[in-house]
Amino acid sequence: MIFDVLSLFPEMIENYCSYSIIKRAVQAGIITVNALNPRDFTLDKHKKVDDTPYGGGAGMVLMVQPYVDAYESIKRIENSVTIMLSPQGEPLNDNIVNELTQYEQIVMLCGHYEGFDERIREIIKPREISLGDFVLTGGELPALCLIDAVSRKLDGTLGKIESADEDSFSNGLIEYPHYTKPREFRGLRVPDVLLNGNHKEINEFRLQKSIERTKIKRPDLYKKWLKNSD
Repeated sequence: MIFDVLSLFPEMIENYCSYSIIKRAVQAGIITVNALNPRDFTLDKHKKVDDTPYGGGAGMVLMVQPYVDAYESIKRIENSVTIMLSPQGEPLNDNIVNELTQYEQIVMLCGHYEGFDERIREIIKPREISLGDFVLTGGELPALCLIDAVSRKLDGTLGKIESADEDSFSNGLIEYPHYTKPREFRGLRVPDVLLNGNHKEINEFRLQKSIERTKIKRPDLYKKWLKNSD
């Protein structure tokens, strides 16, 4: 999987990808992360990439020329998708993450300020994705969330592929509680069922806890799970 990220702060992308599981995925050749700065493509000698909006209003708007030229400089393969990180986009969820793993290349555009000149959308025609109904100062955090979420679904990124299969949302439910040593801490004990070695009973316990948690914490998901279970 290749991730190409257009960002005014490529160091943010590069730094995150130099740690922990994502770093190991890069080193193993499972993913490649390229961060490209639109400032390197501006025709302005001061590396300007934003300007005041036509029609007036607060803030600055990202200019069409640097972003389109930077985007068109990327060598895109046939099985690729382009994503604009934007609060106007569809909310990112596990279904979308699974869908994105089917591509070999994901190109992402990170916005800033008041957003993109609309002609960037018209020329590039990206798919727009959001982290939710709130606004961030830039698209780097959503881009990193997407890189992380997609990468951990790829074979070889995690120590065991089952780790991703058992995550929250993978079966429509929130993940069950986990425990490790010690067996008791301040009067709180690890449930006995997890210590008896009976995998059938352990799986049943974990499923029941996932159902209970989902019902309490995410009743919307619980209702959907009940409907799909009928």
